Amino acid sequence: MGADRYDYVIVGGGSAGCALANRLSADPGTSVLLLEAGRSDYKIDPFIHMPAALPIPIGNRLYDWKYETDPEPHMGGRRVFHARGKVLGGSSSINGMIFQRGNPMDYERWARDPGMESWDYLHCLPYFKRMETRYLADGGVGADDWRGGDGPLRLEQGPATNPLFAAFFAAAQEAGYPLTDDVNGYRQEGFARFDRNVYRGRRWSAARAYLHPVKSRKNLTVKTYAFVTKVNFEGKRAVGVDYSQARRNHTVRAGEVILSGGAINTPQLLQLSGVGDEALLRQHGIPVVHHLPGVGENLQDHLEVYIQYASKQPVSIAPGLRYRERPKIGYQWLFHRSGLGATNHFEGGGFCRSNDEVDYPNLMFHFLPIAIRYDGSAPENLEKGAHGYQVHIGPMYADTRGWVRIRSADPRVHPSMQFNYLSTPTDRKEWVEAVRVARDILNQPAFAPYNAGELSPGPSVETDDEILEWVRKDAETALHPSCTAKMGIDDMAVVDPTSMRVHGTEGLRVVDASVFPYVTNGNIYAPVMMVAEKAADLIAGNTPLPALDVPYYRYRDGMPLHPPGDSRNREEAT
Repeated sequence: MGADRYDYVIVGGGSAGCALANRLSADPGTSVLLLEAGRSDYKIDPFIHMPAALPIPIGNRLYDWKYETDPEPHMGGRRVFHARGKVLGGSSSINGMIFQRGNPMDYERWARDPGMESWDYLHCLPYFKRMETRYLADGGVGADDWRGGDGPLRLEQGPATNPLFAAFFAAAQEAGYPLTDDVNGYRQEGFARFDRNVYRGRRWSAARAYLHPVKSRKNLTVKTYAFVTKVNFEGKRAVGVDYSQARRNHTVRAGEVILSGGAINTPQLLQLSGVGDEALLRQHGIPVVHHLPGVGENLQDHLEVYIQYASKQPVSIAPGLRYRERPKIGYQWLFHRSGLGATNHFEGGGFCRSNDEVDYPNLMFHFLPIAIRYDGSAPENLEKGAHGYQVHIGPMYADTRGWVRIRSADPRVHPSMQFNYLSTPTDRKEWVEAVRVARDILNQPAFAPYNAGELSPGPSVETDDEILEWVRKDAETALHPSCTAKMGIDDMAVVDPTSMRVHGTEGLRVVDASVFPYVTNGNIYAPVMMVAEKAADLIAGNTPLPALDVPYYRYRDGMPLHPPGDSRNREEAT
């Protein structure tokens, strides 16, 4: 067992860890060690880098932690599978590559909590802009007051050229919902082509964007297959970590330990290391370093269902699933970075409000020009190879809350995890609304040339009770676990919002989705990267970027649908 020392030891080479490793090692006088429990994202691995191959690493033990919840009491007692990336880039190396910042009002909600004032939207926006380069569908760079044009994260706007996308956007308007220029810009509310973490036909993960360009830095060390088992303390100061690699145990010392394992791994490691609820720690024989009851609590996520329809016309991408088509798709991607393999196919969707009680969109739609589940299975009532289409839909900021708690002192035993999906009246109400809104859009006249009938849930599911029963049986996680080590200063807060330090300790910080106080209303990869960018400045002692002064759409305040000064505001007013 050898002992080394680094200024920063980052635990977790996922989305946030890659960004931190880049930014903190930019100072050549600072030594950084990044420890990742999984494998490298080898450049030749098509299961990671081919966008359309995204279902393959999910559920595969070589890439995925393969978590599972405890029996969910409001979901008929079934366990819900949760994929989490076990590879450099973390979940950004296996996710659906959909880039959503969330609504500006999400960050206003964050900022209303005591101590969180510097996390409002206008303080977060400069970090969103700093981290991205956005390419429009025509190949141009889409930088403006809200979007970045020279950051490491490369985003491509979905082409959405399949005729089913045109029908979807037209149907949304027929149902009374607007289009928007950019769901990550001035106005999220509406329907549009989506930004994706895809660049020139390849997945553009956090590892590709942040880590690989700087791996040659002499002050940056990256170790894979390095499973961290414990944070070591002297008193209340974190002084390093223990990890295992190649069947050998190692200890490394650190000036600072930064946990970036995500909303499941991070609270588990804190609890294993003696930071958490005292009763839980003593139950498992773990010496208490600091009693911090919020560790592992406040767990939030998005649940989703597939609303699937059969298509009258052969316009979906279903033929690409045929085995005889796969060599051609592989050839096009491998040699030309084009064809069906070069896109995640989630090229468009939108956000809307399911009722007038909410201040900003509480529903997110992902449209897909095929009827298929993440595991590759088609609806039972769809003939093999037949054409279809679907939307993924679910409430975006449910008031359900769960927890992550160790079930053993053995770090290799997955923690106990429960989300309490469908446990509140508001969540159940919004679920019924979500299904009805989706059906309303998919049955508009624009879909008449394609609509051959609903496959899932099907016409037999109609009443509120029938919808909820179907959701209990059929819904899956959208894979957005968060909020288990929330920033704040209240009794259940875990992380100081001004420094990312774990309350009651020294030399220990957390930077990942677990620090969110509330889940944002969209995919969480972009907010995680924004948090990492801002945290890097806070940790390095840099002056944080100043808040920007730009408008953004607020439904309650009667803001115009387009940015102030846009001529379309005058046209629509008349």
